[in-house]
Amino acid sequence: MENIISLTKRRGFIYQGSDVYGGLSGTWDYGPLGVQLKRNITNAWWAHFVDGRDDMFGVDAAILMNQKVWQASGHVDTFVDPLCEDTVNHRRYRTDHVLGDKGIDAEGMTMDEMDAAIIEHGIKSPDGNPLSKSRTFNMMFKTHVGATEDESSVSYLRPETAQGIFTNYKNVVDVFYPNLPFGLAQIGKAFRNEISPRDFVFRSREFEQMEIEYFVHPDKWEEAFDELLASTHVFLRSLGLSAERIHELDVPEADRAHYSKKTIDIEFDYPTGKAELLGIAYRTDFDLANIQRASGKSMEYQVKGTQEKFIPHVIEPSFGVERLLMAVLCEAYA
Repeated sequence: MENIISLTKRRGFIYQGSDVYGGLSGTWDYGPLGVQLKRNITNAWWAHFVDGRDDMFGVDAAILMNQKVWQASGHVDTFVDPLCEDTVNHRRYRTDHVLGDKGIDAEGMTMDEMDAAIIEHGIKSPDGNPLSKSRTFNMMFKTHVGATEDESSVSYLRPETAQGIFTNYKNVVDVFYPNLPFGLAQIGKAFRNEISPRDFVFRSREFEQMEIEYFVHPDKWEEAFDELLASTHVFLRSLGLSAERIHELDVPEADRAHYSKKTIDIEFDYPTGKAELLGIAYRTDFDLANIQRASGKSMEYQVKGTQEKFIPHVIEPSFGVERLLMAVLCEAYA
């Protein structure tokens, strides 16, 4: 991986963010070749999943949204990572990463189980000091909108692009009333206050997502899931990624996001090891049902020419631009 990082700076792909001032952890700037490569990837994705189909619509939602969006989605309460602290110098680390660095797989562990594993294996901080008990840390960047800083003005830099799609579902249905199944697609920036960004651009605090929320009849989600999964593999091969380096992981229930009933992670063989490239999740009606409850506005879809009404279920293919860019570079140079 060090050779890839060196090449990206030497050839004008990627630089450390704010490099001239000593940098800012977890941020990256893209030079002339990096910008063009990112644009090629996003253009290829849009051509494949949106322009190449007649059941997709594009949206571009605001980064700042009403705080009620994140309350209804569960992010305010549940978008957290386990954090532990060096008890001497107070540097903070993600507990699961501390364990992972020692070869211990923390997936599915509770915080108490992670703390017990740290004690059992005598794990210290990278500086050799004792670690505190773990606590939760919300990864959303909090800010205020307007000149008054109180609870009513709270907003967040969006941690994902998906909610901007869900809040526009009713707008698109009211104007276009597309037949089910149909999808809404968006490409845009997202922000997460990662405790310990790592692995170059793989895990950073500012990144770009390409996401689709694909709305389906509740009884027909499996067919849509399989079709989008197959289409994703076709897209990855079109980028030049070899099938031998791509793997599917059926994520167990304990490790899935709170909204997901089924998730397939597509993993790639990076120089640092096998890691998630993208994910496809069956979100049921979790998001639209929450919006309906929180807003008081119906999210039901009425099938044309019938009296059948229901809240659509959702299949979500979610791609990280930077992770795809890394995979393309690794395929070419590693």
